[in-house]
Amino acid sequence: MAQERDWKCGDPHQHLIWAEATTDALRVLEGKWKIVIICQLFGAKDALRFSELERRVEGVNQKMLIQQLKELEKDGIVTRTVYPQVPPKVEYALTEMGKALGPSMAELIDWAYKRRDWMAEQAAT
Repeated sequence: MAQERDWKCGDPHQHLIWAEATTDALRVLEGKWKIVIICQLFGAKDALRFSELERRVEGVNQKMLIQQLKELEKDGIVTRTVYPQVPPKVEYALTEMGKALGPSMAELIDWAYKRRDWMAEQAAT
């Protein structure tokens, strides 16, 4: 649940705390493929098998996808389920913490579209 922030609170220390929290959150999401992976998992009805995720994340190589998924798993955003069968079956899904990114992601998407419109207006003048 989002908390109201008094951005004009006048407390520089509080602003540093918010900056550190934001930096920590962005660190979890940094990397060329993490946002793409998260968006694909949001769009899936169920967990995705590795091969399906690999198809959906166009342009990523297998090594990089594995690395990014491991980091997302370590950070508690993605869960990895391995089924003991041959051939191996591995599925990925968002954790509750990963699903909690939904509102923030929606706000970032809205901001990105707003910024694109603003940039187009600037280019037209």
